[in-house]
Amino acid sequence: MIILRSLDEIPGESRGAVVSIGNFDGVHLGHVRLIQTLCRLAQRLGVWATVFSFDPHPAYLLNPEQAPTPLTDPERKARVFDLFGVDALIVYPTDWELLKMSAREFFDEILCRRLNARGIVEGGDFRFGHGRSGDMRLLMKWGAERSMIVETIEAVSVGGQLVSSSRIRRLIAEGDVRRANQMLWEPYRICGTVIRGAGRGADLGYPTANLGQVSTLIPGQGIYAGRAWVGEQVFPAAVSIGPNPTFGEDQIKIEVYLIGFEGDLYGRRIEVEFLDRLRGVVRFASVAELLQQMEQDVAATRRIVEEFVHDGARNDLYRSCR
Repeated sequence: MIILRSLDEIPGESRGAVVSIGNFDGVHLGHVRLIQTLCRLAQRLGVWATVFSFDPHPAYLLNPEQAPTPLTDPERKARVFDLFGVDALIVYPTDWELLKMSAREFFDEILCRRLNARGIVEGGDFRFGHGRSGDMRLLMKWGAERSMIVETIEAVSVGGQLVSSSRIRRLIAEGDVRRANQMLWEPYRICGTVIRGAGRGADLGYPTANLGQVSTLIPGQGIYAGRAWVGEQVFPAAVSIGPNPTFGEDQIKIEVYLIGFEGDLYGRRIEVEFLDRLRGVVRFASVAELLQQMEQDVAATRRIVEEFVHDGARNDLYRSCR
């Protein structure tokens, strides 16, 4: 897959592609259905499958105070699209010139003149153009005038609720990563750089990696079971998000105990995956009580990770794309 950051970079062979436009934040199951449809249509027509996304999210220009914290960093999102078979990813640098385009101008200038799109695949709630004035009804009408194939995919529901990035974002902020993961194509992850902490974890026998420079949404405070990636190696990981009230610390930190890892992680980038929330952050009466609880947290993390890895009921998409 090629990654383009300007419409002036588009190679000739990518023109006339089938296109999907959106932010694809989190890459949830609705996005998966859309991308699968995109790639199938492109294959049937013998053209490229192209995703047109934005960086930053338009909300950062239109309403920066209420702009959503992203669920997926651009690098991770690109790797996922590549796995699904997308041929080209356009990461358009969002600017006011684009945001001021009317729906008709966006259709004529971007889809027709610049991309020469052969087809477009979107969800039923797709909106485009200034003030979100364009919808699927207009897109289908204008597409028919240009012999452009326009396909609409149905929304995906899980547990009777429509899958959406906003719903997933709310669940993660509440710490309910288990329910959020049911709507995502893979368990929720964050990526950050290991920074120096107080070193207290090592003194207690549980050396933790303190994570900083995280650009995506951090789950709500609590203790979590998950996994951590160090390069190509993966380890079960017990994760603490919040302060350390037992030692009188109020600073919110992300501390990751990689079970079975030995070595120095300072300055390295690691990915942390969240499988379930074990409990809240509490103040213990003594260090001995804290250590006893940490031992239980580590045991629970081992069990949850083992069950996840060996769970034959996990969806086929996840198993086939790992």
